Amino acid sequence: MTPATTTSEGAPGRHAADSHDLIRVRGARENNLRDVSIDLPKRRLTVFTGVSGSGKSSLVFSTIAAESQRMINETYSAFVQGFMPNLPRPDVDVLDGLTTAIIVDQERMGANSRSTVGTATDVNAKLRILFSRLGQPHIGSSQAFAFNIPSVSGAGAITIEGASGKKTERREFSQIGGMCPRCEGMGSVTDFDLTALFDASKSLNEGALTIPGYTMDGWYGRIFRECGYFDPDKPIGQFTKRELDDLLRKEPTRIKVEGINVTYEGLIPRIQKSFLSKDREAMQPHIRAFVDRAITFTTCPDCDGTRLNEGARSSKIAGISIADACAMQINDLASWVRGLDEPGGTSHGKDGSAIPWGTVAPLLTSLGETLDSFVDIGLGYLSLDRPAGTLSGGEAQRTKMVRHLGSSLTDVTYVFDEPTIGLHPHDVQRMNELLLQLRDKGNTVLVVEHKPEAIVIADHVVDLGPGAGTQGGTVCFEGTVDALRRSDTLTGRHLDDRARLKDTVRTATGAIEIRGASTHNLQGVDVDVPLGVLVVVTGVAGSGKSSLIHGSVARREGVVEIDQTAIRGSRRSNPATYTGLLEPIRKAFAKANGVKPALFSANSEGACPTCNGAGVIYTDLAMMTGVTTTCEVCEGRRFQAAVLEYTLGGKNIADVLAMSVTQAEEFFGAGDARTPAAHAILDRLADVGLGYLSLGQPLTTLSGGERQRLKLATHMGDKGGVYVLDEPTSGLHLADVEQLLALLDRLVDSGKSVIVIEHHQAVMAHADWIIDLGPGAGHDGGRLVFEGTPAALVADRSTLTGQHLATYVGA
Repeated sequence: MTPATTTSEGAPGRHAADSHDLIRVRGARENNLRDVSIDLPKRRLTVFTGVSGSGKSSLVFSTIAAESQRMINETYSAFVQGFMPNLPRPDVDVLDGLTTAIIVDQERMGANSRSTVGTATDVNAKLRILFSRLGQPHIGSSQAFAFNIPSVSGAGAITIEGASGKKTERREFSQIGGMCPRCEGMGSVTDFDLTALFDASKSLNEGALTIPGYTMDGWYGRIFRECGYFDPDKPIGQFTKRELDDLLRKEPTRIKVEGINVTYEGLIPRIQKSFLSKDREAMQPHIRAFVDRAITFTTCPDCDGTRLNEGARSSKIAGISIADACAMQINDLASWVRGLDEPGGTSHGKDGSAIPWGTVAPLLTSLGETLDSFVDIGLGYLSLDRPAGTLSGGEAQRTKMVRHLGSSLTDVTYVFDEPTIGLHPHDVQRMNELLLQLRDKGNTVLVVEHKPEAIVIADHVVDLGPGAGTQGGTVCFEGTVDALRRSDTLTGRHLDDRARLKDTVRTATGAIEIRGASTHNLQGVDVDVPLGVLVVVTGVAGSGKSSLIHGSVARREGVVEIDQTAIRGSRRSNPATYTGLLEPIRKAFAKANGVKPALFSANSEGACPTCNGAGVIYTDLAMMTGVTTTCEVCEGRRFQAAVLEYTLGGKNIADVLAMSVTQAEEFFGAGDARTPAAHAILDRLADVGLGYLSLGQPLTTLSGGERQRLKLATHMGDKGGVYVLDEPTSGLHLADVEQLLALLDRLVDSGKSVIVIEHHQAVMAHADWIIDLGPGAGHDGGRLVFEGTPAALVADRSTLTGQHLATYVGA
């Protein structure tokens, strides 16, 4: 085992020592892990703690969970593996005792725009079965209520091979689905701005098409040139009505191009299939920009946005259609389902015979339990028709959790990434109960967490550190929570930290007036948001915090919104390029060596010619999953060998990009490498708690909290303005919260107004002014329940936030 402060008192003595009851890790070296060896008890709840960048995710996700998934994938045939991600073996000597790992992370759900909360769980399927049994009038099987299945009928030929040879038969077929034919189950119809699709003054050969990826040099261009439906040298503005219709709307038609059979399809149906089948947030930035300017979405007039055809909407249970049920708030739907389970109730089947409701009692019980799980986990304010792609990271993780709570699987390893993110203190206890419920079903539960309320329920704690990046990667402690408290680790020393209310608060210098705010569930909220102070907006998840601030404040002039959404850019983007840090670094290298700055960019003249500066080579294996390998020429360093001969302060450009922010801050602060412009940016990165990040780390690998703090660092040099931050404590260790509070103070003292949407009580206690929304979530929220100082909120104690804050500060 790596050096640790574990004592016999802290060892997991109450767990069986049998190797069958342990997950054994030996010599883990993924990312910054330093030969970590550890035994984890199975069928227990283990929480992994440590500062951001200490190696928690590297051990739990990149080593244990990754190897479990890789080994499961290898049990499938090569054909099936071709449709799965290619997972490399983690850098570890031994991994023993693994069980099937299910990762419940904060990745956004629903790259498919048809995905909803109902379809992403089993709830929609159960509702469809319920309506197919009890709905009146009876319209068919459960497929008749599915908005992803169209209604089609017809005839086709099938070939049957038997002992006497082959025989062809014609058979009638029908498929009765619930899809609205007008919007094809999307809930909205699209209107295209043709001026965004093409330049009418040009011909196709002159580059008239302005759709991303539709160039005349590619395959699409060859199809358009040789389809024969129009002259590619004729300006589109001179097309006849028939020619324009063929260009824009022609249904898929088989044609020959250069002797090859291909399918020709009009621009609009092709765009709908290739671009609009994805959730907007899953689109690449240039595609999203094109869709935003070219397409207008309006609610489907036929189905009123329900996605369902008239037949599916007409069948009802107790006066409620499946569309009505899916539009209900889940806590209301749970109550409705419980009301159906009445003795003696009957419905009628398609043959008119009575169906006792008792025959669907097991289904009603299962459906009710799943809906109650949504409520218990703090998601009762959602509706089943909510598009999955619109859920926040925390909401997505909890929705995935609901799916697993009803699973029949046992002896599974569940892996959670900060499941309390986005949860009000009132909801954290319910999340804890659900984690324990998963454990009590006989599963191993591994949780990466920072909040003390979630750490204290652990059977076993593993603390990594002692620092971040190269200063971390070792096991500093493992044992019980009580032993952690007595240990001298950073987590142990801060586990029982409690912020106190400030003696004095700042005086506002002005206010942003909000009147009649009614976005989403807001119920005509009137409130003045003070300026020149630290304002914290609180309330349970779904109470309307984000709707109020993002809907009524963030879009105003002078307001800078700093959230956790993905940073737009390619895999080549990193903290150095995003913050502008690379520019002064390149100039410093160029000046020191008497050469051009472009040589020190992996995206320009200095790039390795073999991998074009990517550091990796991607090999396309056709139907098999592509393989990414480190470039053998530059060994992943991205630069030409000649460029790496140039140095600054004894380091080449690849060495510098491999440095952490803290190391680079020292490097560019003194000596031959002193570069004030670079040092100033590095200071800001360190101020926001990102000292452990390497300058060349791809932005795609950053967590939501890290992305938000990186954005904050880029704006810290701005003068004046109003900053809006959304849960900046996400991913922060207990010891780093104080640093964040000090940073927020510096921002306010420098003349900025800071508005923070937050659940962390330490941030609430440190605020100058609190705006509390509630009292509940969804239609039970959306009202202003308190505004004033933290001290007044604690003294008032009339809201859930006030009660929890009072307990936190010991008032």
